[in-house]
Amino acid sequence: MRKSVFILAAVVTGFLFSGCGYNKMVSMDEAVGAAWAQVENVYQRRADLIPNLVETVKGYAEHEQETLTGVIEARSQATSMKVDPANLTPEAIAQFQEAQQGLSSALSRLMVVVEQYPDLKANQNFLDLQAQLEGTENRITVERMKFNETTMAYNAYIRRFPELITAKIFGFGKKAYFEAQTGAEKAPEVKF
Repeated sequence: MRKSVFILAAVVTGFLFSGCGYNKMVSMDEAVGAAWAQVENVYQRRADLIPNLVETVKGYAEHEQETLTGVIEARSQATSMKVDPANLTPEAIAQFQEAQQGLSSALSRLMVVVEQYPDLKANQNFLDLQAQLEGTENRITVERMKFNETTMAYNAYIRRFPELITAKIFGFGKKAYFEAQTGAEKAPEVKF
Protein backbone atom coordinates (compact mmCIF):
# COMPACT_ATOMS: atom_id res chain seq x y z
CA MET A 1 0.00 0.00 0.00
CA ARG A 2 2.77 2.38 0.98
CA LYS A 3 4.62 1.64 -2.25
CA SER A 4 1.58 2.45 -4.43
CA VAL A 5 1.06 5.77 -2.61
CA PHE A 6 4.71 6.62 -3.24
CA ILE A 7 4.35 5.75 -6.95
CA LEU A 8 1.16 7.79 -7.24
CA ALA A 9 2.86 10.75 -5.49
CA ALA A 10 5.82 10.45 -7.87
CA VAL A 11 3.52 10.44 -10.91
CA VAL A 12 1.52 13.42 -9.66
CA THR A 13 4.74 15.29 -8.83
CA GLY A 14 6.09 14.48 -12.29
CA PHE A 15 2.97 15.85 -13.91
CA LEU A 16 3.09 18.98 -11.77
CA PHE A 17 6.72 19.66 -12.63
CA SER A 18 6.36 18.83 -16.30
CA GLY A 19 3.08 20.68 -16.63
CA CYS A 20 1.87 17.75 -18.75
CA GLY A 21 2.31 20.05 -21.68
CA TYR A 22 -0.87 21.87 -20.68
CA ASN A 23 0.71 25.32 -20.52
CA LYS A 24 2.44 24.83 -23.85
CA MET A 25 -0.86 23.68 -25.38
CA VAL A 26 -2.54 26.83 -24.11
CA SER A 27 0.24 28.95 -25.62
CA MET A 28 0.11 27.09 -28.92
CA ASP A 29 -3.69 27.31 -29.04
CA GLU A 30 -3.42 31.07 -28.49
CA ALA A 31 -0.80 31.27 -31.26
CA VAL A 32 -3.21 29.57 -33.67
CA GLY A 33 -5.92 32.06 -32.65
CA ALA A 34 -3.51 34.98 -33.16
CA ALA A 35 -2.46 33.65 -36.57
CA TRP A 36 -6.13 33.33 -37.53
CA ALA A 37 -6.78 36.90 -36.38
CA GLN A 38 -3.96 38.08 -38.64
CA VAL A 39 -5.49 36.19 -41.58
CA GLU A 40 -8.78 37.97 -40.93
CA ASN A 41 -6.89 41.26 -40.56
CA VAL A 42 -5.36 41.10 -44.05
CA TYR A 43 -8.67 40.01 -45.58
CA GLN A 44 -10.26 43.01 -43.84
CA ARG A 45 -7.58 45.27 -45.32
CA ARG A 46 -8.57 44.02 -48.76
CA ALA A 47 -12.25 44.62 -48.00
CA ASP A 48 -11.45 48.16 -46.82
CA LEU A 49 -9.74 49.00 -50.13
CA ILE A 50 -12.70 47.91 -52.24
CA PRO A 51 -15.10 50.85 -51.65
CA ASN A 52 -12.41 53.30 -52.83
CA LEU A 53 -11.66 51.11 -55.84
CA VAL A 54 -15.35 50.87 -56.75
CA GLU A 55 -15.80 54.65 -56.42
CA THR A 56 -12.80 55.29 -58.66
CA VAL A 57 -14.04 52.87 -61.31
CA LYS A 58 -17.60 54.21 -61.04
CA GLY A 59 -16.43 57.64 -62.19
CA TYR A 60 -15.12 56.18 -65.45
CA ALA A 61 -17.36 53.20 -66.07
CA GLU A 62 -20.85 54.28 -65.07
CA HIS A 63 -22.62 51.78 -67.33
CA GLU A 64 -20.79 48.86 -65.65
CA GLN A 65 -23.19 49.01 -62.71
CA GLU A 66 -23.81 45.25 -62.67
CA THR A 67 -20.12 44.49 -62.18
CA LEU A 68 -19.75 47.17 -59.50
CA THR A 69 -22.83 45.88 -57.67
CA GLY A 70 -21.40 42.35 -57.83
CA VAL A 71 -18.18 43.51 -56.18
CA ILE A 72 -20.07 45.34 -53.43
CA GLU A 73 -22.30 42.32 -52.73
CA ALA A 74 -19.32 39.94 -52.70
CA ARG A 75 -17.51 42.26 -50.28
CA SER A 76 -20.54 42.32 -48.01
CA GLN A 77 -20.76 38.54 -47.99
CA ALA A 78 -17.01 38.13 -47.39
CA THR A 79 -16.92 40.59 -44.49
CA SER A 80 -19.99 39.05 -42.83
CA MET A 81 -18.36 35.60 -42.72
CA LYS A 82 -16.63 35.23 -39.35
CA VAL A 83 -14.99 32.13 -37.92
CA ASP A 84 -14.48 31.65 -34.20
CA PRO A 85 -10.80 30.75 -33.60
CA ALA A 86 -11.99 28.17 -31.05
CA ASN A 87 -13.94 26.43 -33.82
CA LEU A 88 -11.46 26.17 -36.68
CA THR A 89 -13.07 23.19 -38.35
CA PRO A 90 -12.49 22.28 -42.00
CA GLU A 91 -16.12 23.22 -42.72
CA ALA A 92 -15.82 26.66 -41.09
CA ILE A 93 -12.59 27.45 -42.93
CA ALA A 94 -14.08 26.19 -46.21
CA GLN A 95 -17.08 28.53 -45.80
CA PHE A 96 -14.77 31.43 -45.02
CA GLN A 97 -12.59 30.58 -47.99
CA GLU A 98 -15.63 30.30 -50.28
CA ALA A 99 -16.83 33.77 -49.30
CA GLN A 100 -13.35 35.20 -49.88
CA GLN A 101 -13.08 33.40 -53.23
CA GLY A 102 -16.38 35.00 -54.27
CA LEU A 103 -14.86 38.40 -53.59
CA SER A 104 -11.68 37.49 -55.49
CA SER A 105 -13.79 36.44 -58.49
CA ALA A 106 -15.78 39.68 -58.40
CA LEU A 107 -12.55 41.69 -58.26
CA SER A 108 -11.20 39.74 -61.24
CA ARG A 109 -14.32 40.62 -63.23
CA LEU A 110 -13.87 44.26 -62.23
CA MET A 111 -10.27 44.24 -63.47
CA VAL A 112 -11.45 42.86 -66.83
CA VAL A 113 -13.88 45.77 -67.10
CA VAL A 114 -11.09 48.22 -66.25
CA GLU A 115 -9.14 47.05 -69.30
CA GLN A 116 -11.81 48.68 -71.49
CA TYR A 117 -11.10 52.14 -70.02
CA PRO A 118 -7.63 53.48 -70.86
CA ASP A 119 -8.23 56.73 -68.96
CA LEU A 120 -9.06 54.76 -65.83
CA LYS A 121 -5.98 52.56 -66.19
CA ALA A 122 -3.88 55.76 -66.29
CA ASN A 123 -5.60 57.34 -63.26
CA GLN A 124 -3.07 57.66 -60.42
CA ASN A 125 -5.65 57.01 -57.71
CA PHE A 126 -6.68 53.79 -59.46
CA LEU A 127 -3.05 52.74 -59.94
CA ASP A 128 -2.34 53.33 -56.23
CA LEU A 129 -5.39 51.33 -55.19
CA GLN A 130 -4.47 48.53 -57.59
CA ALA A 131 -0.92 48.40 -56.17
CA GLN A 132 -2.29 48.30 -52.60
CA LEU A 133 -4.69 45.52 -53.57
CA GLU A 134 -1.88 43.49 -55.14
CA GLY A 135 0.25 43.99 -52.01
CA THR A 136 -2.65 42.90 -49.86
CA GLU A 137 -3.13 39.73 -51.91
CA ASN A 138 0.52 38.91 -51.23
CA ARG A 139 0.01 39.55 -47.51
CA ILE A 140 -2.98 37.23 -47.53
CA THR A 141 -0.83 34.47 -49.00
CA VAL A 142 1.90 35.03 -46.39
CA GLU A 143 -0.52 35.12 -43.45
CA ARG A 144 -2.34 32.00 -44.62
CA MET A 145 1.01 30.23 -44.82
CA LYS A 146 1.95 31.40 -41.29
CA PHE A 147 -1.45 30.24 -40.02
CA ASN A 148 -0.94 26.78 -41.55
CA GLU A 149 2.56 26.53 -40.04
CA THR A 150 1.32 27.55 -36.59
CA THR A 151 -1.60 25.14 -36.86
CA MET A 152 0.70 22.32 -37.97
CA ALA A 153 2.97 22.83 -34.93
CA TYR A 154 -0.06 22.83 -32.61
CA ASN A 155 -1.65 19.76 -34.22
CA ALA A 156 1.63 17.83 -34.11
CA TYR A 157 2.20 18.74 -30.46
CA ILE A 158 -1.22 17.62 -29.22
CA ARG A 159 -0.85 14.28 -31.05
CA ARG A 160 2.50 13.37 -29.42
CA PHE A 161 2.76 11.13 -26.41
CA PRO A 162 2.30 11.96 -23.52
CA GLU A 163 0.80 15.32 -24.54
CA LEU A 164 -2.07 13.59 -26.33
CA ILE A 165 -3.33 12.40 -22.93
CA THR A 166 -3.38 15.95 -21.58
CA ALA A 167 -4.94 17.20 -24.80
CA LYS A 168 -7.70 14.63 -24.54
CA ILE A 169 -8.35 15.38 -20.85
CA PHE A 170 -8.53 19.15 -21.36
CA GLY A 171 -10.29 19.13 -24.74
CA PHE A 172 -7.52 20.42 -26.99
CA GLY A 173 -8.64 19.34 -30.45
CA LYS A 174 -7.08 19.37 -33.88
CA LYS A 175 -7.41 22.61 -35.88
CA ALA A 176 -8.09 22.82 -39.62
CA TYR A 177 -5.79 24.23 -42.28
CA PHE A 178 -6.30 26.47 -45.27
CA GLU A 179 -6.33 24.27 -48.33
CA ALA A 180 -6.11 25.05 -52.03
CA GLN A 181 -9.38 25.66 -53.81
CA THR A 182 -10.85 22.81 -55.82
CA GLY A 183 -9.37 22.90 -59.31
CA ALA A 184 -6.34 24.96 -58.25
CA GLU A 185 -4.08 22.10 -59.31
CA LYS A 186 -4.97 22.73 -62.96
CA ALA A 187 -3.29 25.57 -64.82
CA PRO A 188 -5.74 28.00 -66.44
CA GLU A 189 -6.19 27.53 -70.17
CA VAL A 190 -5.10 30.55 -72.18
CA LYS A 191 -6.33 31.04 -75.76
CA PHE A 192 -5.46 33.84 -78.13
